[in-house]
Amino acid sequence: MDRFFHRLARSVSSPKGAKIVIACWLIVIVALSGIGPGAKQYAVNSGEGSVRENTPSAAAQAIMEEQFPSDDGLVALLVFHAQGEITPDERGKISEISEWLASESKPEHVSGALPFHQFPESVQNQMFSEDGSTLLLNVALQKDLESDQIYDTLQQIRSEVEQIGTGGLQFEMTGPAGIAADTITLFKNADLVLMFATIGLILIILIVIYRSPLLAVLPLLIAVMVYQVVDRLLGLAAQNGWFVVDKQALSIMMILLFAVLTDYCLFVISRYREELKKFGSKYDAMKVAMAQVAEPIWFSGGTVFVAMLTLFTAVFKPYNHFAPVFSVAVVVILLGGLTLIPALFSLIGRKVFWPFIPKLEDGEAKTKGFWSRMGTFVTKKPAVTATVLLVLLTAASINFGTMSYSFNLLKSFPEDISSRQGFDILEDRFPPGKLAPVSVVLKSDKELELNSDLVEKLASLSEAIEQGGGIYEIKPAITADLADPDAPLPRNFLAESKHALKLQVTLEANPYDPAALDWLESLRDNSTALLKDSGLDPSQYSLHYAGQTAEQADVRIMNQRDMLLIFSLIAIFITLMLALQTRSILLAFYMMATILLSYAATMGLGWAIFHKVLGYDSISYRLPVYTFVFLVALGVDYNIMLVSRIKEEARKYEWREAIRRGVSRTGGVISSAGIILAATFCVLITQPLQELFLFGMTMAMGILIDTFLVRGMLLPSVLALTGYRKSKPHQTRADHPATRN
Repeated sequence: MDRFFHRLARSVSSPKGAKIVIACWLIVIVALSGIGPGAKQYAVNSGEGSVRENTPSAAAQAIMEEQFPSDDGLVALLVFHAQGEITPDERGKISEISEWLASESKPEHVSGALPFHQFPESVQNQMFSEDGSTLLLNVALQKDLESDQIYDTLQQIRSEVEQIGTGGLQFEMTGPAGIAADTITLFKNADLVLMFATIGLILIILIVIYRSPLLAVLPLLIAVMVYQVVDRLLGLAAQNGWFVVDKQALSIMMILLFAVLTDYCLFVISRYREELKKFGSKYDAMKVAMAQVAEPIWFSGGTVFVAMLTLFTAVFKPYNHFAPVFSVAVVVILLGGLTLIPALFSLIGRKVFWPFIPKLEDGEAKTKGFWSRMGTFVTKKPAVTATVLLVLLTAASINFGTMSYSFNLLKSFPEDISSRQGFDILEDRFPPGKLAPVSVVLKSDKELELNSDLVEKLASLSEAIEQGGGIYEIKPAITADLADPDAPLPRNFLAESKHALKLQVTLEANPYDPAALDWLESLRDNSTALLKDSGLDPSQYSLHYAGQTAEQADVRIMNQRDMLLIFSLIAIFITLMLALQTRSILLAFYMMATILLSYAATMGLGWAIFHKVLGYDSISYRLPVYTFVFLVALGVDYNIMLVSRIKEEARKYEWREAIRRGVSRTGGVISSAGIILAATFCVLITQPLQELFLFGMTMAMGILIDTFLVRGMLLPSVLALTGYRKSKPHQTRADHPATRN
């Protein structure tokens, strides 16, 4: 493999090769821009289902659609709230809005709405909260709407309500449709904000680090060129249905792309500057630099690629749909790092460092500064360094096992957004379960006859369900009237096929809270017993549960399954990749162990800050998976760069001296890369969604811990203590394969 990298270094760093590389990239960008759309045009929100569509809630929903066909899709809850009791004039405004929602002029995608205006006053009074201050109107949208259509429909409703007026009432929209619309609101124009914030932040940091205008601008120019290729490739894939392109994945991918390419630029620039002090030819200097840096870049990109491929094994849509987006991006990023970066810097040469142009020097330049002193300290006192850091990181990791996870998306929303405000009002004055009731479907192989015997068994079943506690009401109430052939049946109670009937359960708790999910899972587990105890034969009847609570219960199960599988596969595959790169199982084990300790310490420390300082009761259930994938995959990059340099120095020096020199010569560039990577993830802190805020903060904290404590101090001290060394023959600069013709 060494020969391959040496040939690659000579090819992309020669005068002719560099020009060809840049020309090829420009041709590809122009060609793809002509035939491919932007990825955002066809990107979608993945939702929270299973890629296999085989969850119990999905099966229940399929039965619902088969037995109770309806044009209704997501429901929006219109919340009207007054500080005191709603007045007759305000009630008149609500009736006017209700009448508009039932008219021909209502929004195109509204399927139906609760006809408040048609009810007699006695019925209307029952719809208000106990204190008379709040009213909910249910508005059903058509099913299978795109997210943009949901957003536009609710915007039309809001506009009309403002035009009619509410007479001073506070008006909010919540429920599943309101949450979906506000999700779009939160991410509207987020990509542009993130891109400009990322570019601006990287530009400022590069100027501070290098104080050179070209060194600040060129990495961003390279990143923009690579981004153009990635964006159009993903656009073509989405347009042709090759795979799903997730909107959230696109946003995070853009940040990752700029950060990783900037890191690769730093690695190449750092080594290039070293070699320019030894070689008069800018092309020879890049050949030698790339001969040493190409392999670490290859393996660092390869480990990230392997980590992204493991996401294909996930069944949870958001995880699985991240895989193709990031896999394509990582491949193009890697190609950019191995070809475009060296080609561009080779052509510009020493001028890229203006006004601090490196000059030829006799002998080897001595390294100075913080990392030189740290390398000396770590190799002189490795036991002290390793012990102190292991104690600190282990102590920080203890909190990892106490983390509490939330499956309530509303908790991630800003407090001033409509769907959250609406739910807060609803929660104070109505049962929170009204946000999203649970549908319990009893399905039978034979036609159901509503005689007294079946009604008695249904009543027993309803009572058994209520015995578990936590239920506000079950509709319809099972009474003897259901067996009366002359009595009208409740709407949507018995299917037309007479093979299923439906009960609607409103919980006392928030339908997304752990208590609601536990209740749902318990009900599923005891379904057979419930049927038997109610006198219904389980061989002829089956119970199914549909709705948001059932879906989130499945999400929790999928998340647990995917977390275990993804963590295991990434740890195993990256360890194998590291063993292949270092040609040592022992080195790979040390590197992986420090990465996992760094991750555990980051999550533990993060939870302590989030819970005890910021006051969060729980965090998003997705945070551990996303943080593990990116923190571990990106942390490997710095591992590889450090160990590669140590092994290179070990060809000529004793092992501890090689470690000292490796830390001294890579510490500056790794810490600079870590600061840039952490800063780019900090851009997510500006986003209003709590999940992204916490993800950005956790990633930034983890990268800094990994960069300064683990990579700069812990791993070198562990390597110094183990005394590992793989001897190789001395090789001078003149004999270096990269300098041969």
